[in-house]
Amino acid sequence: MTGDQAQNRQGDRVIVVTGASRGAGKGIALALAGPGTTTYVTGRTVNEGDAPLPGTVSATAEEINARGGVGIPVVCDHSQDDQVEALFARIQRDHGRVDLLVNNALVVDDALTSSGPFWEKPLSLQTVLDVGTRSTYVASWCAAPLLVANGGGLVVNTSSFGGTCYMHGPAYGAGKAAVDKMAHDMAHDFRPYGVAAVSLWMGMLKTERTEKLFEGAVESDQYRDFMEGAESAEFPGRVIDALSRDPQLMERSGRVLIAAEVAEELGVRDVDGKQPPSHRAFLGAPPEFSAAVIE
Repeated sequence: MTGDQAQNRQGDRVIVVTGASRGAGKGIALALAGPGTTTYVTGRTVNEGDAPLPGTVSATAEEINARGGVGIPVVCDHSQDDQVEALFARIQRDHGRVDLLVNNALVVDDALTSSGPFWEKPLSLQTVLDVGTRSTYVASWCAAPLLVANGGGLVVNTSSFGGTCYMHGPAYGAGKAAVDKMAHDMAHDFRPYGVAAVSLWMGMLKTERTEKLFEGAVESDQYRDFMEGAESAEFPGRVIDALSRDPQLMERSGRVLIAAEVAEELGVRDVDGKQPPSHRAFLGAPPEFSAAVIE
């Protein structure tokens, strides 16, 4: 790595967070914001009210600016490859590199959390395999030359315990398992260039969607306790920030990590000062992938 590249890693950072109009993407982008950061945030929501949940890409960018960073909103439909390619072509022109890519874009159908077998749910649930699984591959493919040009960097695929346990049905589970394995395989290709790739299992997050979901269940002690133990939307961003600065980052590359466990190891706390617990005991452990390589 050259001296200029080392300075880039330690000082100014070029960050891309996909699916950041609201929810985890917005929280992650805000947690990463600060002086010396330029963060491109993508999403489809241009105007407040265009989506059933609050939030726009411009509003996220404005909050990044308020925290001392530079937020750049990019309206991008991650089901359209040409729009994703245009995003990274723009970053190439503006900076010539990417330090950190967070693949978070995901289409969540309202029926995702409904009960019943998958064939009784709408076929539209499979869109998580398009904007979620496929979009993670496409964004990483477009970003790869810019990460390699940087001489180091990090790709994070946001994921969940649904990668190994039954959670919301086979479409959601397959999507999460796929991005977990994708991070493992991308790490192999990136390793000679000093770029790390991980998949990060987040816990239940306090987002616009989950708050709306539990609005009608506030009288239930079960739901109240569940929400009180939930992580803020910024918590995974705090973990990602610590990971990106960890001298042992390359040793973690290719692994599926539990955000709460990494946080405890690296001394990261949530916005309220609490240490969120890992759900490993209840929901299961991350997968262990084979070390075999067939090229």
